[in-house]
Amino acid sequence: MAGGWARDGAVQEQIDASVEDAVREARSRIASGKSRGSCEECGVSIPKARQEAVPGVSKCIDCQQAADSSNRSASGYNRRGSKDSQLR
Repeated sequence: MAGGWARDGAVQEQIDASVEDAVREARSRIASGKSRGSCEECGVSIPKARQEAVPGVSKCIDCQQAADSSNRSASGYNRRGSKDSQLR
């Protein structure tokens, strides 16, 4: 976080940058286009209601939940403004 000799608004800029990064990353994971009829992972038929609710869906619910749980590697705080990230 900003501190010491940081200019006014530096902390808010870091917060805004963190939010923008999270939104950009989340939007990149949103599927679009034509939905698949069967799961690309396990081959199970994807229900019509799911295909209509989530455009571009390619995984069944179970496989999607597994993929989502493995993608939770975000640190939860802004490394961009920390001393450690600046020293690398």
